[in-house]
Amino acid sequence: MLRALRAIGQYGLMALGTLGRSGMIWWQAIAARPRLRNAPLVIKQIYHLGVLSLVIVVLSGFSIGAVLALQGYNQLVKYGSESALGLGVALVLVMEIGPVVSALLFAGRAGSAVTAEIGLMKATEQLSSMEMIGVDPLHRIVAPRLWAGFIAMPILAALFSVVGIWGASLIGVD
Repeated sequence: MLRALRAIGQYGLMALGTLGRSGMIWWQAIAARPRLRNAPLVIKQIYHLGVLSLVIVVLSGFSIGAVLALQGYNQLVKYGSESALGLGVALVLVMEIGPVVSALLFAGRAGSAVTAEIGLMKATEQLSSMEMIGVDPLHRIVAPRLWAGFIAMPILAALFSVVGIWGASLIGVD
């Protein structure tokens, strides 16, 4: 019994240590604000993370907006409130579905790409090589990707909502 409790305690301490290390890396990456000399790195990552995610975000926004309008109309016609369709779809897209779905799409497309890229750099010891020549991988690799995500995500969420409302207007307008 004591051995099982000790193993559970060691596992809990390892998990807590991992969480602490992850939190420290995240905080250091946030504190490594992009400087003017790192602006090209951030702009390149905005392109790779944000612009290349536009297609999936726009197509999903259009289709979700159209489906919301179609389903909402079928429900609202029962009560004679078809005029509330536009406002209802807009509120649902802007406040609820838009940010969540665009964040899931962004994480699925860009997050997995960044994770795979940094994982490959770790496996091939490129990060260690950068440390050996005096370049901080956190400032050169992690921080530009993090800041590019901070910049691109709200823009993608807004575009998702705008295109979703446009898709709903195509379905909802006679």
